[in-house]
Amino acid sequence: MLRDGGGPAIALAWTALVAVAVAGRLWQPEWNGVRLWNVTPLVAVALASGALFGNRLVAAAVPLLALAISNVFEPPYRSLVVAAAVFAASAVPVLLGGVARRGGWLGVLGGAVASSLVFFVVTNFAHWAAMGDYPLDWAGLVECYRQAVPFYRPLGDVLWSLAFFAGIAAVTVALGRLDVAFGGRPSAVRLPGARAAAVESRQGRLD
Repeated sequence: MLRDGGGPAIALAWTALVAVAVAGRLWQPEWNGVRLWNVTPLVAVALASGALFGNRLVAAAVPLLALAISNVFEPPYRSLVVAAAVFAASAVPVLLGGVARRGGWLGVLGGAVASSLVFFVVTNFAHWAAMGDYPLDWAGLVECYRQAVPFYRPLGDVLWSLAFFAGIAAVTVALGRLDVAFGGRPSAVRLPGARAAAVESRQGRLD
């Protein structure tokens, strides 16, 4: 976790995460000429932000700002309800970041899957409730989710999240300390098959 006193490091990490999330939303992979929607690093970035920044507002601002910037170049939402649902669901991984950080690789995996599922459930419920594409009854709700299943790709969230936290673990091992945050206790990034790498800085600085 990044602690008080590491202003430059905090700003650099925060900016880098926003940039990665924006780039990932604007460039999405293709398979056989078909764009793979929803295979983006947004969940991973939000999860990493929740793990790195002790201040939840600072952490939540990462995915929300990334959404706002990338939406300038994407088709607009057809409903304010859907837009609100997308932004709210995108901030959920921030709340799970601490669990991912303390829980090791299983925590990262669980956080990614839970975040992906919450996004799927919340945004499609909002679509059903606000867009008028389906009857506002049980059958309509079930059909809405059924139509959305092909676009539900949690594997992308899982792989991106594992990659992000592997990077955090690598930096932790390289520096020997990474606990430079807005408060909170010294934390650990747990490496598979090895002891947890302590991430504590007495001065609370990376420089």
